[in-house]
Parts: sequence; C-alpha cells; structure tokens
Amino acid sequence: MKILIVGGAGYIGSHMVLYLTQHTAHEVVVLDNLSKGHREAVLDARLVEGDFGDAALVEGLCRDEGIDALMHFGADSLVGESVTHPEKYYENNVVKGKRLIDAALAAGVRHVIFSSTAATYGEPERVPIREEDATRPTNPYGRTKLAFEGLLESYREAYGLHYTALRYFNAAGADPAGRIGEDHAPETHLIPLVLQVALGQRMHINIYGDDYPTPDGTCLRDYIHVHDLASAHLLALERLADGGSSGAYNLGNGQGFSVREIIEQCRAVTGHAIPAEVAPLRAGDPAVLVASAERAQDELGWRPQYTDVRAIIATAWQWHQQHPHGFATSVAAAR
Repeated sequence: MKILIVGGAGYIGSHMVLYLTQHTAHEVVVLDNLSKGHREAVLDARLVEGDFGDAALVEGLCRDEGIDALMHFGADSLVGESVTHPEKYYENNVVKGKRLIDAALAAGVRHVIFSSTAATYGEPERVPIREEDATRPTNPYGRTKLAFEGLLESYREAYGLHYTALRYFNAAGADPAGRIGEDHAPETHLIPLVLQVALGQRMHINIYGDDYPTPDGTCLRDYIHVHDLASAHLLALERLADGGSSGAYNLGNGQGFSVREIIEQCRAVTGHAIPAEVAPLRAGDPAVLVASAERAQDELGWRPQYTDVRAIIATAWQWHQQHPHGFATSVAAAR
C-alpha cells in the first residue's frame, strides 16, 4: 500500500512516517508546507513541499504516486489562538481540509485516517469519556475538528469514502531511539515546556489556573505516547482496508494526571527542581479530559506500550537533552 502522510514533517506525523518505514513494507510519501514541521524530522521517506489545500497539487500527487490511502495530520491546533483567531482555524482545518479530501477522491483515494482530538468533547459529561458521549467543543479548535469529522461522515454516505477519525488525548514523548521528537514554535504542550525549565531555558513553568474542580485544582489530562498513536493509525488503516466500518476512536491511556502531577513527574525524571508559578486560567480549557479507549482496544486490537507517564516523559527528556534547541541543534551539528 502507498500512503500519503499530510503534515508528515510535524510532531505526530513525523513519528507516523518513522513507524511505517520501520515496521511495515508500505511506501510513504509526505506532503508538508513546513510552516510548522521540520524537513529534518522526515526520515526515510520522500518529502513533497506544498500545501494540502492546493487541490491540483494533491490530486496530481495522488495520481502520479498511485496513492492508496491518506493520513491527515495537517491542522492548526493551538486552543488559545483558535479563540482569538477562529477564522484561521476554519480556513485551515475545514476549508482546506475539504479541498484535500475532494482532490484525493478525484484521484481515486477512498481510505482516510484523520487526526482528530479529544477537544471535540468539550466539558465531558462523565469520565472516562466514551465515543458515544456528547460532543460539545468549548473552543474553535475542537469545533473545526468536529466539523471535519462531520464532513468525512457525509462523504462516506454520499461517495463511499472509508474513514477513521482518531481522537487523541494528550500526545507526548519522543522516538525511543532519540532520532526525532517534539519541536514547536511556539511551544504550548505542557511536558516540553516543563522540560525547558529543567534545561535552563525558562525560569519557571506556569500553571494556568489552580481552582478547577479537580483534586489539586489543576487540569487533568490523559497522556499517550506518540509511538502508541502511530501504531493505532496503522491498525485503523489495516481495519479499513479489510472492510471495517468507518467511525471514531478515542486514543488515550485512561489515566488522568494533573498539571501539578506532571511537573512532579518531570522533577523525578530530570532531577531538577523546576519552579512553578500559578497564572490566570486560559479560555477554552476543560477541567478534565480522560479517555476510555476500550473501543480501539476491542475493534482495532490496539494495546499502548507506554502506560507509565514517567516512561513517556523519559523519552521526551532524552530527546530534549540531545536537542535542546530542537531540530536546529541537528542542523547546526551537521554543518
């Protein structure tokens, strides 16, 4: 099978590319405009630089390369930015996404794996969250991801598209061998921000709100290793290729860790004090997001390998120690 990885130079997409090239015989082509991704993150695969909203480019690429399936990781994903600039999120995550799927369908591609998010649920009615629970996103990021899921379902009904939407909880960690990792600009994910304090790049870590209705007053999140996310994508594609039904799956470990608990775990892994200060809460942040991944386990046969959050943090720490300035470190070392 030949797979087009859209956004394959980004954090999760690049780990997907690495997983496929290491563990399968599938051929991989990457499409990324490098606005957020890194050329150096794409290992052992062809990278085509371009925008996934360019319908002519996508259709031609799918036809010329004989693409059989599409994995879509391209999106804007900053919750706070989506609140202040919703137009950017609807344009990139919905409008351009529609062009991508239209072009892929025109080229005969009928299998799509979509990188969705737990933000589609908003404030959950119960924990752990199940796929059948209400989807009421509290921010434009979650709303645009849910809208795109709706588009895929409509295209399934109208055009015979086969799709799986994978609703991630908090992606974390890095390639266990240390080849690639997390490098965002700006960085907004909790674990790399905390590790930047351990590296001396920040004076302290901000805790955004300490009066949530949780045991220690800080947000609870479910952390899943990026390697385990990649394995779920492959299992989802294989199930679709075998005639499995379309739909959505949660991907998480089923455990919630508060912001304070993550900071404490990072202290244990790094051996650094890591000062923390409380800051005002951010708009659009639900108090608790913890997954039930039973459906993915039962239907996809998915079994996360990294179920200990300290082990997840340890892989991230290894990457950040070796690449304190992200991929820029690798580029400088190669010169």
